[in-house]
Amino acid sequence: MHRKPQRQPVRILVTVLVVLGVAALSLLLGSQKGLQPQHYIQLTIDGVRAGSIYALMALGFVVVYSVTGIINFAQGEFVMLGAMICLTVNDLDLPLPPAWKMIAAILAGVLLTTIIGATMERLTIRPARRSPPVTLIIITIGVTITLRAAALLVWGADPHVLPAFTTLALEDKIFRFGGVIVQAQSLWIWATLIVTLILLYFFLERTLLGKALRACAVNRRAAQLVGINPDRMSLLSFALAAALGAIGGIVLGPVTRPIYDMGVMLGLRGFVAAIIGGLVSVPGVVVGGLLLGVVENIAAGVTDPAYKSVVSFVILIAILLFRPQGIIGGGEKPAEEA
Repeated sequence: MHRKPQRQPVRILVTVLVVLGVAALSLLLGSQKGLQPQHYIQLTIDGVRAGSIYALMALGFVVVYSVTGIINFAQGEFVMLGAMICLTVNDLDLPLPPAWKMIAAILAGVLLTTIIGATMERLTIRPARRSPPVTLIIITIGVTITLRAAALLVWGADPHVLPAFTTLALEDKIFRFGGVIVQAQSLWIWATLIVTLILLYFFLERTLLGKALRACAVNRRAAQLVGINPDRMSLLSFALAAALGAIGGIVLGPVTRPIYDMGVMLGLRGFVAAIIGGLVSVPGVVVGGLLLGVVENIAAGVTDPAYKSVVSFVILIAILLFRPQGIIGGGEKPAEEA
């Protein structure tokens, strides 16, 4: 009984020492490559941009896991589908001005991906809803492979191009601040994350459907006793996760070259961000996504860009070994599990 309060200061001390050690190592490696303060600022800004996408993906993991207890490994494919559908509609010869055509493409990408996510839940998850969690997770992996194969058949193996939102052209607008470069698309990504979080907050806190979803996430059995249909909430969670993934893929599209298998590594990074946040804390996974983006970008900058993906794997393994409940928000649990 008296040992538990003593563990928290030790964990905080260990965390602080690890952070200081990583920072010192980054500065040492960076000095060997001749990095200046503006280089670290640039790496941080680019990391926050990538971390915003990871946060959107992690939110999808949290929504599905909180309601169903399933880790949906198809989340990365929702990102890919959002980007690919958006660029496909934007390339159509529609009788619309470029701006309106882009808006129509964005709406189509989000809507169609949401429908695909809901269809996935109805056709694969609902029939096996009484199966063990491991079986359901394997089903999501199977869906991932199927969606990726279908994307290869539809869009081919070549990367595609989505115009920047600001210029509606391949070349984006650039802002320069004392040697630091910020793409206009980065501002769109950050604004999208902020607006999405605000809308998600109002949906979960101010609407009856959102409160039902939260109730099912807190205690599925109790929610069912008061008249909430868990099957409908499961459908809603997958649809919402698909929409979040599609939004992330669409705003990411102009700063990368969307391709059929882009969801593989993005899905891993979104999962790592969700693990950092404990899989149940919305603020935790948002911070986790931003933190992951900054850490892996700085690590790639002071070492080699080829090691960027390795950093995500290392962080995932370290968390699963030493802090499986998550670094941020890991103490929160649904009431049914507590």
